[in-house]
Amino acid sequence: MSREYEELHDPNAEYTMRELSAETMGVTAKRGGGRDVEITDVQCTMIDGNFPWTLVRIYTDAGITGTGEAYWGAGVPELIERMTPFLRGENPLDIDRLYEHLVQKMSGEGSVEGVTVSAIAGIDVALHDLAGKILEVPAYQLLGGKYRDEMRVYCDCHTEEEADAQACADEAERVVEELGYDALKFDLDVPSGHEKDRANRHLRPGEIRHKAEIVEKVTERVKDRADVSFDCHWTFSGGSAKRLADAIEEYDVWWLEDPVPPENLEVQEEVTTSTTTPICVGENRYRVTEERRLIENQAVDIIAPDMPKVGGMRETRKIADVANQYYVPVAMHNVSSPVATIASAHVGAAIPNSLAVEYHSYELGWWEDIVEETVIEEGYIEIPEEPGLGVTVDMDVVEEKMVAGETLFDEA
Repeated sequence: MSREYEELHDPNAEYTMRELSAETMGVTAKRGGGRDVEITDVQCTMIDGNFPWTLVRIYTDAGITGTGEAYWGAGVPELIERMTPFLRGENPLDIDRLYEHLVQKMSGEGSVEGVTVSAIAGIDVALHDLAGKILEVPAYQLLGGKYRDEMRVYCDCHTEEEADAQACADEAERVVEELGYDALKFDLDVPSGHEKDRANRHLRPGEIRHKAEIVEKVTERVKDRADVSFDCHWTFSGGSAKRLADAIEEYDVWWLEDPVPPENLEVQEEVTTSTTTPICVGENRYRVTEERRLIENQAVDIIAPDMPKVGGMRETRKIADVANQYYVPVAMHNVSSPVATIASAHVGAAIPNSLAVEYHSYELGWWEDIVEETVIEEGYIEIPEEPGLGVTVDMDVVEEKMVAGETLFDEA
């Protein structure tokens, strides 16, 4: 292991030329207007929801705290703990510099993509909440202002009989009529009864017919009352994906999501250009560097970054800016608690090409209890005007719903 690597990753070592800390960048001058603030600690805890949501808290010497959320996954809390020394003493208003500082400090530990990016993203969200509170502006203002006062939400729907087309149609109608959503998503990577070998990714004719029947029944049931998308979870081969997309072209499909595995850009491009069915991809690519390849190669009709997974609020804004140059809309994937959901809504409000933000927890009765405010009303999120993210975490609910073995934030 090189001396440069050891120094770069040792929080007690002298800085190297690659560091972007306040000291090395010459940005330690005092700031007026209450902006001379230092980070004192970073903590996280996990909530046992339909995913293990990882909440992040950043504390300051001004007594102001920011709350964020990282995408769930093994190792995220440990990575956040690993990065905490790199943030202590820094001014939380320098969001861009701190983001790049963490990327560079964690370069040897995978900050190009994957779980390290997601951990940094959780810190990024907390920094936006914190900076908004310090400056007394909502988070969307930090991203350049807003295009809309409310953000459309699409509801990820499920049934006990997920492979039954009629059951899916019934649930679609219920979610539209009873819950008030005008945008939905259903899974297509469900058993059809015609499978021979799911490992080879090939769809037999009976499987194509089964999936097309789900699409037909759901779209015909809701008609113009709702837009409906369908998720494949990277399950099929290129040839099967093209046949499936072709089979559902006649129906009113909002988009077909992740029909092929994410690694091979050329196959993704071939599938997208082969059909008039809109193809949506993006939650498994990281940062603008990877997402832009999908966009620039026109391998996607709709880009779907998962904000706390692929890089955070400002990084998602950067992805949206590239997409906007190619007239590609943004539909944010989201399986988060109310914290990252409202953060995604702030991003969606601040970009011109936003379609909707996903909601994945409509069957979880206490999802909204995590915060004190109402988040979703009749399928839309009203963008808060309060400073930061505009939501207050209910610590009693967090304590009640924590993952076994987790400890609550130390407010001291």
